[in-house]
Amino acid sequence: TSTGGVKEWGRRTSFCMTAAGTVLGGNLERGKGGVKEGRKGGVDGQVRRFEEIPHTGRSGWLNLLKFWREDRFRHLHKHMERTFDALGPIYRENLGAISSVNIILPSDIGEVFQSEGLHPRRMTLQPWATHREIRNHSKGVFLKNGEAWRADRLQLNKEVMMSEAVKRFLPLLDQVARDFCRMLLAKVEREGGGGTGKHSLTMDPSPDLFRFALEASCHVIYGERIGLFSSSPSVESQKFIWAVERMLSTTQPLLYLPPRLLLRIGAPLWTQHATAWDHIFSHAEARIQRAYQRLSSSQGGEPEAGASGGRYTGVLGQLMEKGKLSLELIKANVTELMAGGVDTTAVPLQFALFELGRNPDVQEKVRQQVRASWAQAGGDPLKALQGAPLLKGTVKEILRLYPVGITVQRYPVKDIVLQNYHIPAGTMVQACLYPMGRSAQVFEDPLRFDPARWGSSREEGRGGGFRSLAFGFGARQCVGRRIAENEMQLLLMHILLGFHLSVPSSQDLETTVTLILQPETPPRITFSKL
Repeated sequence: TSTGGVKEWGRRTSFCMTAAGTVLGGNLERGKGGVKEGRKGGVDGQVRRFEEIPHTGRSGWLNLLKFWREDRFRHLHKHMERTFDALGPIYRENLGAISSVNIILPSDIGEVFQSEGLHPRRMTLQPWATHREIRNHSKGVFLKNGEAWRADRLQLNKEVMMSEAVKRFLPLLDQVARDFCRMLLAKVEREGGGGTGKHSLTMDPSPDLFRFALEASCHVIYGERIGLFSSSPSVESQKFIWAVERMLSTTQPLLYLPPRLLLRIGAPLWTQHATAWDHIFSHAEARIQRAYQRLSSSQGGEPEAGASGGRYTGVLGQLMEKGKLSLELIKANVTELMAGGVDTTAVPLQFALFELGRNPDVQEKVRQQVRASWAQAGGDPLKALQGAPLLKGTVKEILRLYPVGITVQRYPVKDIVLQNYHIPAGTMVQACLYPMGRSAQVFEDPLRFDPARWGSSREEGRGGGFRSLAFGFGARQCVGRRIAENEMQLLLMHILLGFHLSVPSSQDLETTVTLILQPETPPRITFSKL
């Protein structure tokens, strides 16, 4: 019989979750079903061979065929959850040319991160890399590895990750968040019903959230507003959002196939992917040229360090002024930041508005804290956020239940042992964030939306620090993390100050995976003016 997987682990004495290197005692069949009842961890002092890790089928190409036939890519997160339920906390999967070891427990994940080395590697998105190569574009930090990655990353960190940089760009994000709420208020008053002075409007906010994310990204990265909250936003910007969505949706199926072969045979999937990237690059190129001319003219010539008269010129301006990265490398990294900064904040904001809307008690607690903090902060967005830890908890909780990327990958630089199985150096190991976030072994009452859990000692004792990994971990964590976290928190803060949120339907949202997790149908939200 099956172990019953993740949900049953707590009732099994043969399994210990606190130390990497223990093994699941189960009664699973080998091959199609997994591993037979075997030696329990450490009984005979033997570490088990890599080949003995339960797996989902040996042939990567047959597995890939099955995935396509059963449309599993769209529900990859659910497939992972079911597989952990069936096979236990570690399993191997071969898909096309890609092989991985998948894990779910924070203790095992910690073991992997401690073995990532000075130049951590994650899975290369080969379709993206191939596009850069055939178009002769430089690669940014997302696609680089080794010393070249580290050199670029250290320069970028100064402008996007350090607390001094956050202080510089926070007012720009705050300005966009306030403008968004003014636009939302005008829309609610214009289109909403509910009698004199009491306005509410039920709508799908996702198109507006995509515009917000692009406006906020442009303001921070290029130092300029692009006017997406006007009554007629530019066609160019709408096309950019469309291109990012097309690029993300075509990445996933291309990951498991050789891109150069598809290029040679002119496969429509590859053509769509490359065309989307071309559009993203041309959008970035135009913005970069504008910013370059603006900087040059304000300084009467070539950009020089610190010569922008004290005004913050955005991440792009800072990088140009410092002159530590070539213009080609700046372009590569800024384009990646832009492409990665729209859907990855707009979509979690949809989930956040939905969860706050269907949990009115939680919403009220967060609002009370936000109000008190905002009143004390005297208009300083940094102080306002620091005084409202529940806002940070809300974003962490949303990304626990709905992680943007459903896995984080690393290639250990030395041999390690996970669940008493030998993992050779250089193996791709994936921490599976969606099933981990919903596992009762890792989180107390995992399906409950509870931002306060992130400030409580009861949760901190449940597996340590490797439970909130939506932005990755360590030197290779998401380079846009500080922009995204603050962008989401500030928008939620201003929405909660101005509106009460509710939902016409509180049924769980069906989710799907392109390259990122998103709702199958965007949730409708009721905004009621406070």
